[in-house]
Amino acid sequence: MNDQFRSQFPALARLHQGKSLLYFDGPAGTQAPQSVIDAVSDYYKTCNANTHGAFLTTHESDDMIHHTREAAAALLGAEGGHTISFGQNMTTLNFSLSRAIGRVLQPGDEVLITQLDHEANRGPWLALREQGIVVREIKLRMDGTLNLEDLEAKLNHRTRLVAMGYASNIFGTVNDVAHARRLTYEVGAWLLVDAVHYAPHFPVDVQALGCDFLLCSAYKFYGPHVGLLYSKPGLLDRLPTDRLRTAYQHAPYSIETGTLNHAAIAGVKAAIDFIASQGKGDSLRDRLLSAYGIIGAHEAALAKLLYSGLSAIPAISVKGPGIQAPMRAPTFSFTLTGKRPEAVCEHLAARNIFAWDGHFYAIRATEVMGLLEQGGVTRVGVVAYNTREEVELLLSALDELG
Repeated sequence: MNDQFRSQFPALARLHQGKSLLYFDGPAGTQAPQSVIDAVSDYYKTCNANTHGAFLTTHESDDMIHHTREAAAALLGAEGGHTISFGQNMTTLNFSLSRAIGRVLQPGDEVLITQLDHEANRGPWLALREQGIVVREIKLRMDGTLNLEDLEAKLNHRTRLVAMGYASNIFGTVNDVAHARRLTYEVGAWLLVDAVHYAPHFPVDVQALGCDFLLCSAYKFYGPHVGLLYSKPGLLDRLPTDRLRTAYQHAPYSIETGTLNHAAIAGVKAAIDFIASQGKGDSLRDRLLSAYGIIGAHEAALAKLLYSGLSAIPAISVKGPGIQAPMRAPTFSFTLTGKRPEAVCEHLAARNIFAWDGHFYAIRATEVMGLLEQGGVTRVGVVAYNTREEVELLLSALDELG
């Protein structure tokens, strides 16, 4: 990605003690381009109104939300805006969804979760054990990949839902969700996909995938903190969600509690439009697919450089799949002999390099991999605005420790 692309992110121009900031914290959330910032600001300046009224600004709010649903549908390859619900974040939406699904399950029904997932796609389902639902785990291999044979062995006629991530936010693992979908079809189970860490890097096509539910978060793809839920047409209408009698009782509204964050939703559409502006095509979907191709190639080149550099430092042990994996998110977690992850991050922070330490809410995976007691791992990741020069500076700073 060129300088013109980077110039659209005000945060990238910020200096600290006269030096640039290097953002390798993208796996926890990206910076926002000016167009997203303007969309949020402009909504407050011109149209801060609630919905479904008779006057101008409420009509404008209705139109904005409608067009954002349509844009999100284009982003996810969905059937239309009527399949897209908004929420405070992915975790809140998933808790709401799990409670609704729990009301249509019976004691003894089974839900499968994974040892690899973020707690946002584990905790809501584990809570169903309180009502007699059997929640079982798909095992994690020590290379940071899921044991799909274990998934196949645990699926049975009592399985009602499989909840799994598309990409791991700690190891960068991309799961074979299409294979999981084929297996769940055989037993008639629903498939819920957490695409929070996948959607910033790869195009999503919910119709081709055939998933029943998919969740993602706009703050991971250059937007505000808003959660998005895709529900297969007609499915959300069948679920007894927590909702007021005064609320719309059908999708996509039936899981949206209270007044939404309208200004942030305006920013979501701007973020989708921003991604699309990097591509070419006649439709928004075409431009998005084109843009993902360009962004993906850029990120893949940086990921290869970063992985090779990390692997060349003797003291560093990279966790998760290697760069030769058929598909991998550009996110890398590692340990460094003799240094706790927080000390590594402090060393980097002193050089204006932003990275994270810990378990990143993938705490079960960190336990299984035997990493929790030592403070987890150090995590770095690249997104579209990172550069080769930044990667080289990061590697140089880490080499000082190794």
